[in-house]
Amino acid sequence: MNQATRLHLAHSALADPEYYVPGLPADWVTERYGIPANEIAKLGSAENPLGPSPMAMEAICDAVGHIHLYPSWTAEPLRQKLAETFGYDPGNFICGSGETEVIAMLIRTFAEPDGRVLMTRPCFPMYHIFSEHEGRVPVMVDTPNMTVDVDTLVDAIRPDTRIVFVTNPHSPSGTWLEETEVRRVIEAAPHALVALDEAYVHYSDTPGYIHLAGEYDNVIVLRTFSKAFGLAGLRIGFGVADLAIIRALLAVKPTWNMGRLQIAGGIAALDDSAHLDATVVAILDGKEHVIRRFAELDRFRLVPGTRSNFMLIEILDQDTDSTIVFNQLLERGVIVKDGSVSFRGMGKRYLRADINLPPQMDRLVDALADLP
Repeated sequence: MNQATRLHLAHSALADPEYYVPGLPADWVTERYGIPANEIAKLGSAENPLGPSPMAMEAICDAVGHIHLYPSWTAEPLRQKLAETFGYDPGNFICGSGETEVIAMLIRTFAEPDGRVLMTRPCFPMYHIFSEHEGRVPVMVDTPNMTVDVDTLVDAIRPDTRIVFVTNPHSPSGTWLEETEVRRVIEAAPHALVALDEAYVHYSDTPGYIHLAGEYDNVIVLRTFSKAFGLAGLRIGFGVADLAIIRALLAVKPTWNMGRLQIAGGIAALDDSAHLDATVVAILDGKEHVIRRFAELDRFRLVPGTRSNFMLIEILDQDTDSTIVFNQLLERGVIVKDGSVSFRGMGKRYLRADINLPPQMDRLVDALADLP
């Protein structure tokens, strides 16, 4: 079968698909530029600089001998642990192979073909990528100041809106919405599912708004184990919502989407408060450090207000752009994200970089200062 025939078999929404652009791996930079791995600042994936939860690692090793056995198809032991942790019933949780899988399930379940899915622009790309590839219609509200304007978002909610994505802290800016603002969005869309994405909430200096899932029957709160728990490579995410929402999601959830190692690691990570607390302190220290260092630069500035483990860098120098700076940083062993490639609607004036340990922040600022 030739390539043209294979492509013809896919449905029309996949005729020219867009793919997610992840942060580059360090070994790619080593191979391309010959820079030793220990001299590379990997700041394009929002990974945990302290590594994985030690308690999760121990639990994963203990579970290896049981991988010949099927896991619970609903990840029931993890759902039970989540219920104990957050004060819900196990039936209020859906677990996925990363939060991204839960996002895909939401779009498939709650927006019919041609259904409208509301989000900001820019936003986490998987919202619009999954929507388009599933034949749904992403509706994007521009955020020219890189912060969410709740009035504009609420005004964009229509009777035929099926899902509203709210990311808090916002991606890619890291800015924060207060609870009253989130409630405004929820109450403006009683006919739609409001997906409150709290992937980075641990860095916000708040417990987040997971309690809203128990107050509204049109809300699902999403979280991940990839960031603060340091389990990005294990792939664990979850949503908490009204029982009716979860029952619908279970009908489309891939069977056995969570393996035994994921379940064991997630359960243990929820008890590893020492690792979680150390991670948050490290990121907050790194943020204070990089804010001080950026005061030395006159061609770049940090977009203020981030409550996450990443930051937006605005390029003030009109003689360059995000793609040029991105590549110049790679040559100096610093990996960030080019906003024009990674986020629809961001344009050529922004980079997104992780907030990391002070030595990595110094590599970033020193490299920016060194650019011609």
